[in-house]
This record gives sequence, structure tokens and C-alpha cells, in this order.
Amino acid sequence: MPVESAELHLDDPVLGSVVLDAVMAGADDGIPVLLLHGWPQTSLSWRQVIPPLASSGCKVVAVDQRGYSPQTRPVDVSAYALPHLVHDAVGMIEALGWESAHVVGHDWGAVVAWALAAQRPELVRTLTAVSVPHPQAFNAALKSDPVQWKKSAYMALFRTAPGKAAQVLLRDGAKALREVYGDAVHKVDVERYVEFFSDDDAMEASLRWYAAMGGDQFKDIGPVDVPTTFVWGNDDVAIGAQAARGCGEWCRNDFEMRVLTDRGHWIPDEDPDALVDAILARIG
Repeated sequence: MPVESAELHLDDPVLGSVVLDAVMAGADDGIPVLLLHGWPQTSLSWRQVIPPLASSGCKVVAVDQRGYSPQTRPVDVSAYALPHLVHDAVGMIEALGWESAHVVGHDWGAVVAWALAAQRPELVRTLTAVSVPHPQAFNAALKSDPVQWKKSAYMALFRTAPGKAAQVLLRDGAKALREVYGDAVHKVDVERYVEFFSDDDAMEASLRWYAAMGGDQFKDIGPVDVPTTFVWGNDDVAIGAQAARGCGEWCRNDFEMRVLTDRGHWIPDEDPDALVDAILARIG
């Protein structure tokens, strides 16, 4: 199943226009599936997920979100606040001519997907969130679980000094960036990410997502009423068990949690087969 490149043109109340790079595969009349990547990755993270979904009858679109797409890298940190990211996701669905879609998000993409499902449920047929649980479950764990606090300590520099953090991650041949992928480094297409984030201001732009995080950024994300699957690896370096297990409390419709044994944070790269199975089972 061939994978094609495309551009999505969205309207933005602040920037005026947003142009996002995307890849897509599958028949135009296929089941609509939108894939949202996380940090520090791009739509490339779905490279092993797209073909089997497309072959199963889905029209699959994976988008490089704002800050990642070269034509939309605003310098103002406030442009990366969650409402803008959700507005982009709404615009993606509209630009594709879909009334609604099955939405799959990993890492930061999962945060956007959770917010989209909670705030615009009419646009989300089903939700498959990967690695990152409902933001309220994450926040609760961050306040009460020492394990989660330790796992999230890396965010401090990203939030306060994205420019400095970008320099740290990319110095010495991007040594620190390579270390981010941990034990999955042999399964992640690291060299392509190093090349991507070393170009222009891609790394700093991606870190503005963290810099835009306010103390109450997630407080308006309520329960999710759409059918939901949460996929989490029990060796996840960024998300602990308390946050993961609390996810179901925020899901009011059919909910399934799939725990992948001996898998870490990079599930689309580490175990694409298990993820595709979870997505197709949720789509039904």
C-alpha cells in the first residue's frame, strides 16, 4: 500500500493560516484514521503502523504537528498552548473532508487526542491513546506519586528554557537526544530524527510545546465519552503505573487498557503489531 505525502492547510485565529505536512495511505473511502505523533518524533513514528491499517481498509493520515512542520513554527510560546493544538486537530479532520475520525495519539499526540475527545466528541469515533494516559490521571500521579515525579523531572528544563534545552540535546552529535530513546534506540529511526531536529529550529520549536504548559493547562480536560483504548508499556520511562492505572477513571464509555509487557515508551516503534491489533480492535 503506497504512502503519499501531502500538505494540510488550516485556518488559525492567531496565525491566520497553518500548513502541516502529512503522509497518508489507503483508499479514499476507507475508514478514517488520524495519527498524532509525540516528542521527539514526527509522522515517521507511524511508519510501521500505517501500511497494515491501510491494508485493513482504513484511510490513514499521519500529520507533523505545529512546530514540527517547517512551514508552521511560530516563535511565540503561547502559540503552542493546548487549545491551539486541539484547534489544529479539529482543522485536520475538516481539511481532510471527514465528518469524524478514529483518533490515535502517542505521547504528546495522546494529550491532544484526549483533549479533542473530551472537548469535541462529535469528531472522534473512537480514541486509542498510546503511552500517555488521560491528563487528569497524569496530573494526579504527578502530585502524589514519587515515581511519576522522578520520571517527569526532565520536563523542568524544557519548560523554562527550550532554547537551552535544544542546545543540550543536540550538542556532541546529538548525544543527549539519542539517549532519550533509551533501550529502543535500535528500533527507532534515530538518524533520521537527529537529521530532522538538527535542521533550522525544529528542536526548539518542538520544545515550545513544553514551555507552553501552564499549571492549569489540563484542568479543563474532562472525562471522555467516546470508546477508548489505552496502550501502555510496563517499562515506560516517562509514565509510571499509578498514572497509567488511573486512566480508566476518566473514561465513561467502553474502555480497555492494554498493558504490553517488557515494552517501553516508544510503542509504535517497539511493538507496531500489538498497537495495530489494539487500534483495529477498537475501530471494530
